Amino acid sequence: MAIRHPAIASKAAKAAKAARVAKARRHAAEGKNTVETPLSKSFTDPRDVLLKPVVSEKSYALLDENKYTFIVAPGANKTQIKQAVQAVFDVKVTGVNTINRQGKRKRTKTGFGQRAGSKRAIVTLAEGDRIDIFGGPTA
Repeated sequence: MAIRHPAIASKAAKAAKAARVAKARRHAAEGKNTVETPLSKSFTDPRDVLLKPVVSEKSYALLDENKYTFIVAPGANKTQIKQAVQAVFDVKVTGVNTINRQGKRKRTKTGFGQRAGSKRAIVTLAEGDRIDIFGGPTA
């Protein structure tokens, strides 16, 4: 949504914004949490966030840098991924990078199709922590 310059905004929009700001200030003063995560966007189990590890040559090369690659739920954000890895594997996560990969376009006899896209996360662990499911170097 584009933000209009105050001089262009209608009187109703200015009044609505003033009401929102006043409500946010009132809630902050009362100590209420104004941001509630809807149930549809929350993950009840950390294993719902992490779908599976990525087993590839590139992901194994990252193991030397203490980085692990996972396919994650498309709706998961970096904070949720970090909390899920810490809960499931009992390690300290220092960073999370995410990648949205589009599915490859494939040709068939009847025309073109597309494979499903996926979201991947490269998780950096603290020094000394390891995840054993990858069977990486035992340094």
